[in-house]
Amino acid sequence: MSQDMEELTALNRDYVASVQNCDVRRFDEILAPDFYCSNPDKTLVDRAAFLEQTARPIAIRNLRERDVIIRIMGDFAIIHGATSYTTADGQQATGRYTDCWAKKNGKWLAVSAHVSR
Repeated sequence: MSQDMEELTALNRDYVASVQNCDVRRFDEILAPDFYCSNPDKTLVDRAAFLEQTARPIAIRNLRERDVIIRIMGDFAIIHGATSYTTADGQQATGRYTDCWAKKNGKWLAVSAHVSR
């Protein structure tokens, strides 16, 4: 496995864990200045709004990624994955996500995310 693949695999796991843990500090480190996220409710939020959104407690538990596909094209990468989680009322649910990463000054940063439920 290439160094970029290993790094992106770890960043993907970390990203999902940071969503579950409402870890604004970690997202502040890994989001590009021009980051945008398309939410399951169809809203599009910029970096500042995403950090605000991340700070709010979430109702889902046990968020896990699976079936992850990472495609690297030079200094750009696309990560597709599926999620499983427990809803606030205890139901099992699934979702999908696609995140785009760009390598800037030797560091991978998330430039966009699209989440569906």
